[in-house]
Amino acid sequence: MFAAIQAVAPSLGVEVSPLGIGDTEDEIESGIAAFARTSNGGLIVGAGALTVRHRRLITKLAARYRLPAVYPYYFFVTEGGLISYGPDRVDPFRRAAAYVDRILKGEKPSDLPVQTPNKYELMINLKTAKVLSLTVPPSLLARADEVID
Repeated sequence: MFAAIQAVAPSLGVEVSPLGIGDTEDEIESGIAAFARTSNGGLIVGAGALTVRHRRLITKLAARYRLPAVYPYYFFVTEGGLISYGPDRVDPFRRAAAYVDRILKGEKPSDLPVQTPNKYELMINLKTAKVLSLTVPPSLLARADEVID
């Protein structure tokens, strides 16, 4: 994911720096605190077990240090994060049902293709935007699948 972000960043006039944090709460806190000392920063939180496991801490630290952040899953936004853009919550279950049907009709699971998400959802937390003194453009709000007021 970082390579894709890094490839697009120059065309947007954005400098991207990886935030090398460990997997303990202390390492996460010190990494985000150090990052917050830089000017005009924002976080792009990647998908992974570490970030999901520590989502409450990460969203709390982003709020403490007034860092706008984009997250991979909706539950970061329900925890107080600013914006999430990630796979639709329901679509994978619908598609899984079709796979179960195919398996019950005799197809071998190993013959079925691996699927990637094909629907994504955008969620915005306006309470968090207000705390960060950010104005969310109406065009972005219009595209959002869900907005927390």
